[in-house]
Amino acid sequence: MASTYDGTGIQYFELKDFVFHNGTSLPSVRLAYREFNPTGQKTALIPTCFHGRINSTLNFTNGTLRDYRVIVVALFGNGESASPSNTPNFPSRLDYRDCVKAQYQLTTEHLQITSLDAVIGFSMGGQTTYHWLALYPQMVHNAVIICSAAKTSLHNYQFLEGPKNALLHSVDYNDSSFQSQGKLPIRGLRAFGQAYSAWLTSAEWFEERLFEKQGYKTLGEWAAVVGGKSYEDWHPDDLLVMLGMWQRSDLGAVVGSDQPLPLEDALRTFTGRVLLMPCQTDQYFRWEANSKEVTHLQKGELAVIPSIWGHLAGGGASQTDVEWMDGRIAKFLNQST
Repeated sequence: MASTYDGTGIQYFELKDFVFHNGTSLPSVRLAYREFNPTGQKTALIPTCFHGRINSTLNFTNGTLRDYRVIVVALFGNGESASPSNTPNFPSRLDYRDCVKAQYQLTTEHLQITSLDAVIGFSMGGQTTYHWLALYPQMVHNAVIICSAAKTSLHNYQFLEGPKNALLHSVDYNDSSFQSQGKLPIRGLRAFGQAYSAWLTSAEWFEERLFEKQGYKTLGEWAAVVGGKSYEDWHPDDLLVMLGMWQRSDLGAVVGSDQPLPLEDALRTFTGRVLLMPCQTDQYFRWEANSKEVTHLQKGELAVIPSIWGHLAGGGASQTDVEWMDGRIAKFLNQST
């Protein structure tokens, strides 16, 4: 299996004859990843999140993971790993099991890693981390799940229907030139971002006008960039296939295989150490869900991020929150036996 490298530090691992959970089989798919501090004695894996690229992912390599060998790996569908935009006949339906299966092959077959001292994930990366615990529990000593959940809630599912349908029903997404000439549906992508943008932080964040601390003079200026331009280089089908994977996430269905388990029973099967780190103002991965999940984990801890940055707190938007998370993760990992 081949591995290539580009100037951004990203490498590509080729997986031959890969079979997806929905039955799609492809002769070759690629998995994008980047290693930091490859000589580190301890190893941490960090999956990307929705709308996340490898080099924009918070990796804690300047903090608690400075002495770790850190591998940041792109989820299928993000445009760096195999996705609708770069892989012919890519499946229309993705499952986290596909991503974790590929990451397992990368770590064990290519990188020759037999265990992971930590898997750390934010948002969709956190759901991926939960799936690591379900599929390869013997590999993961410590799991850190940031602003995420073991099952996508109905509220979370429904909020995602808004941006999804803003894109699907946009004029240019449905224009024949999008398909025939390879044009990106810019109006649709902007509509997706605008419909998504209010969910990123919190009501308190908006009332305190924290967009001004990011250098924007007005809310409209912030929205034009964060809720519009930041999506213009994304292929719409990449966004949609990842969004669908997010909406369907349910660990009970994974642990139970053909006979799904109640989520509580699925969580009780996990034997590894787990730190759940939600944000107190996250609008879609609510901290209350994690507070219930932790009661069913054998070795679970809960640490709520005290921030009004909402979901973005877990992604590194606020340096204060990054420092808080870094310290809490360090405490958790230092207690590992």
